[in-house]
Amino acid sequence: MPETLMHPVEELTEAFQAASRDAKFQAELAHLLKHFAGRPTPLFHARHLSEHLGGAQIYLKREDLLHTGAHKINNCLGQGLLAQRLGKTRLVAETGAGQHGVATATVAALLGMDCTVYMGEEDMARQAPNVFRMRLLGAEVVGVASGSKTLKDAINEGMRDWVTNVSNTHYLMGSVLGPHPYPLMVREFQRIIGQEAREQILTTTRQLPDLLVACVGGGSNSIGLFYDFIPDREVKMVGVEAGGRSLSLGEHAARFAGGRPGVLHGAYTYVLQTPDGLISNTHSVSAGLDYAAVGPEHSALFRQGRVEYCHASDEEALEAARLLARMEGIIPALEPAHALAEVVKRAPRLGREQIIMVNLSGRGDKDLGIFQQAGIL
Repeated sequence: MPETLMHPVEELTEAFQAASRDAKFQAELAHLLKHFAGRPTPLFHARHLSEHLGGAQIYLKREDLLHTGAHKINNCLGQGLLAQRLGKTRLVAETGAGQHGVATATVAALLGMDCTVYMGEEDMARQAPNVFRMRLLGAEVVGVASGSKTLKDAINEGMRDWVTNVSNTHYLMGSVLGPHPYPLMVREFQRIIGQEAREQILTTTRQLPDLLVACVGGGSNSIGLFYDFIPDREVKMVGVEAGGRSLSLGEHAARFAGGRPGVLHGAYTYVLQTPDGLISNTHSVSAGLDYAAVGPEHSALFRQGRVEYCHASDEEALEAARLLARMEGIIPALEPAHALAEVVKRAPRLGREQIIMVNLSGRGDKDLGIFQQAGIL
């Protein structure tokens, strides 16, 4: 990290550790998660989809029903309260699909803080409804015209802003990325997904799921679902990356299929890079998965063999979204549609008594324009 940021990162680490032990902080966060964000989210048995595929029983963890439309609000509420604890008056964030930006702007409005969100110009064009939502909530949305004009470049600009304004600003990282304590901190704020899901599936079926499936961009929704199941060796876990148009470099965002270890934004992890070590451009129909690196904890789980990582193409994700909409009356965001695409492949190969749990991490309102352009309506 830049030397200027070492002190704020150390300060943040200490504040997070203290807040983790502070019953008052935890109670305030729990209150907001319940009464503002809308937790707990339901676990829904997708009976029609299960019957259509003819195999395992599919359960959806409905993070799409949270306030702001995705799992991002879990982390933003936690970090917003931490920023307040640190005496910060301004939040800075990056966003790809816009859901993290909307959640950050929402929390800033709730807590009475200023907010600036950096977003690549390409992402602003394809996620225009979320840009409007952020501005309506009072946030300044700054378009980033450098590089690929997507998430990587938005993070670059967000960190530059933080370097310049460390005295009053907290950088609210949206995923399990960046330097410590961010990967740990964001995971802890997202663990509630898996904690709820574990209790719900045991109450509903009296057994653990056979398979967990979630999409992996930076990886916060997936690590949130996976983490509390890691000790259960009988539960298989699959993370689904963006296969894009092809597996040619620059045409996808499948880090475990085409990347190698490297450093990006303060984390040592798997990174898509050129033979010379430059960060590669990426592509995905889903703006939230369009990033050249992945959370370092996912890289550790990959190395250990505890989680299997695969990828779904743009076309497969679009078709999976259409299928869920027609079968269950639920329009998913394009990010979790990648996870659903893998479920479509795997469910028919499993027995009817087996259980697949999918993290439906966001709803598809923001992607309706992309669905329309793709001609699947």
